[in-house]
Amino acid sequence: MEGRFNQLNMGRFVNFFKSKVLEPFDYFLIVGIIAANLIHSVVVGQVDFIGSLAGIAGVICVVLVAKGNIWNYFFGVINVSLYAWISFKSDLYGDAALNALYYFPMQFIGLWQWRKRGATDDVKAVRARRMTARQRILLALACAVLIAAAGYGLDRLGDPQPYKDAATTVLSVIAQILMVTAFAEQWALWIVNNIISIVMWVICTAQGDSHASLMVLMWVFYLMNSVNGYRVWLKKLS
Repeated sequence: MEGRFNQLNMGRFVNFFKSKVLEPFDYFLIVGIIAANLIHSVVVGQVDFIGSLAGIAGVICVVLVAKGNIWNYFFGVINVSLYAWISFKSDLYGDAALNALYYFPMQFIGLWQWRKRGATDDVKAVRARRMTARQRILLALACAVLIAAAGYGLDRLGDPQPYKDAATTVLSVIAQILMVTAFAEQWALWIVNNIISIVMWVICTAQGDSHASLMVLMWVFYLMNSVNGYRVWLKKLS
């Protein structure tokens, strides 16, 4: 019975990719991150399996989020598990804690919440919504205060990039809540978070941290997807 259940769900997953839900730009992102990882392996002369798998799973995850497809959480579990380990090895303790203690359980909460908002495991997308003007102002103020407080705390703990690490942590926490509850404003926070993360991992790459260069590639693709995701979700609401 369990085998039959898994077969049915995998069949629905395959049907999703056979459908016309994904656009050419989505395939560009997925194929692009795979190609970028292959090129990186050739250039550096070795295969970084953990970094590559984290990046590829992450890009597939965010592409599916942009489409409002519930399968994003499957790839999200893979991505956040590996990314937590990579962040810890690079002394980015805020990012490591964020992924291990917050993102990981939120994958399962998100799965539950999206099902409540109409998403299924084939091609039916989640119902998107928008915040009010007052909610957006409160959101901006909350982000600013929390980033300042978290940055101070991480600085005291010896984090080499305290305020960048704090910004990515705070923005990711809030954006993930908005994602789980299907608010389009999540994408504005993801865009800012992606830009800061690119800068942070470029610095780690310059310092010679393992996996860091692949994380730069991953966040560049995340940024492109976030811009496209904002466009797609606003189009749904228009």
